[in-house]
Amino acid sequence: MMARLAPPFSIFRQSHYWRPLLSSHNAKRTLTAATNFSITSLARTPKSRDEGTTTIVKLSSKARRKAFYESPEGVLLRKLNECSKDGNVAQALCHYDEARKLGVLLNLDHYNKLLYLCSIESAAGFPNLGLKRGFEVFQQMLNDRVQPNEATFTNAARLAAANEDPDMAFELLKQMKNVAIAPKLRSYEPALFGFCKRGDAEKAYLVDADMVESGIVAEEPELSALLEVSVNAKKEDKVYDILHRLRSTLRQVSESTLGIVEDWFNSEYAAKIGKEKWDVKKVREGIAQGGGGWHGQGWLGSGRWKVANTQVNEDGVCPLCGEKLVSIDIDPKETENFAASLSKLACQKEAKANFVHFQTWLEQHGPFDAVVDGANVGLANGHNFSFSQLNTVVEQLRQISPSKRLPLIILHISRVRGGPAQNPKNMRLIENWKKNGALYATPQGSNDDWYWLYAAVSCKCLLLTNDEMRDHLFQLLGSNFFPRWKEKHQVRTSASTCGHSIIMPPRYSIVIQESANGSWHVPTVTTDDHEIPRKWLCATRSRKDSLHNLWTSSSKSDCT
Repeated sequence: MMARLAPPFSIFRQSHYWRPLLSSHNAKRTLTAATNFSITSLARTPKSRDEGTTTIVKLSSKARRKAFYESPEGVLLRKLNECSKDGNVAQALCHYDEARKLGVLLNLDHYNKLLYLCSIESAAGFPNLGLKRGFEVFQQMLNDRVQPNEATFTNAARLAAANEDPDMAFELLKQMKNVAIAPKLRSYEPALFGFCKRGDAEKAYLVDADMVESGIVAEEPELSALLEVSVNAKKEDKVYDILHRLRSTLRQVSESTLGIVEDWFNSEYAAKIGKEKWDVKKVREGIAQGGGGWHGQGWLGSGRWKVANTQVNEDGVCPLCGEKLVSIDIDPKETENFAASLSKLACQKEAKANFVHFQTWLEQHGPFDAVVDGANVGLANGHNFSFSQLNTVVEQLRQISPSKRLPLIILHISRVRGGPAQNPKNMRLIENWKKNGALYATPQGSNDDWYWLYAAVSCKCLLLTNDEMRDHLFQLLGSNFFPRWKEKHQVRTSASTCGHSIIMPPRYSIVIQESANGSWHVPTVTTDDHEIPRKWLCATRSRKDSLHNLWTSSSKSDCT
């Protein structure tokens, strides 16, 4: 491994460098024709008293783009883009060297492309080429006083991590924040993964704390790395904390993360950790405040863990330990906030007047016990829309409804007026739904998804659809609340020789659960196909060996 290359980064410790470079607006240099699209030309205007004066000619956007495209800077950027697609570090560096010989002025885009390529180390047959030259390119960028951005710092941090120097990667992160550049999750990864790989748990926790302070939410790769370094360092409190962060952030874990969890529970050290006696009242209060499924009071019980893969039954009962998983409550305030954000997004994406009209209609005719995605259900068996098929599941929903009321059916106006809707039998069905205030026809040009999803969320009711809700519309929601809501409210249909039947939401939450007696159940990621059994990891201690059982006496509220 190459020796540590500290000099390129020493400039960051010189505060006088940053003041003129980043703090002053006047310090920003115009580097190339790409950043200055006004062309000065000397034009003589006959019969004018101003003949011979300089005239500023403003080019159109198209002309500016063409001018840059044909400039040496534009040619270089295109070449670097091609190298980036191929991951060709060596060729990119050749273009860089040639450009510098020709006196081409590199801008931020050029340098970021080069630094990215150097950081991914993709030069086959050229070991450490990207690493070695990357530092050199970064130093040249600083010498040229090109103002860096988040991508610059992140790529530089990746170079530092590749050089097995996570301390420098963390220092770069701090410098980024010092000059008021907001870091992203990717900005933290080089330092965090570097410390975790090195087994330096304490420094990994410092990076994690900085990430939390910056409002960055760790995802599974980051949490999994923190979990592994904590397991190896025998930091039981951190293991406990990270398991709960996984529960609240991801709910289900990948096979690789599941393996780390399994290693912890199978370890000799984990067998020594746990309270033999605990405060019953605090555990019960923790469960109530958390909505069920966890208490947050630390490791409960004593002795070795019995760890095995299992599948829970439809009632949520684990056959290995007999523990029954629970359905975790959703905070009503969260649902209200989600409905409000959904309404705001819908009004941005749909014709506002159309969606506001629907909201007014819903207030007048709702609430409903269930909402049906009519197009999805009517087309469940192919390309031909079936009102009979739709009516079958609508009636099933009415039968299980507490009020015995028809669910709200959302259908596009074209489905209500044309095609199979013209059949006399279907016309009578549609009229009956309208008469009962159970049908809403969405207008031309609208997206049905916004309507049925908003209706189900605002009514706090069931939603019948086989749509897995993964496309761009649902990605806009950007909240871990949505998967939790979907799990508790989505009803699916299933076709068989006996006809169509509905599949209700699971009676328990598919999420990491910590029981009142100290057992843990961890689900792993699988498909959304309800017919494929989900694998769970069950970790429990023998009840007979435990000195404490929470439910032995309901009258006890203190330690026993």
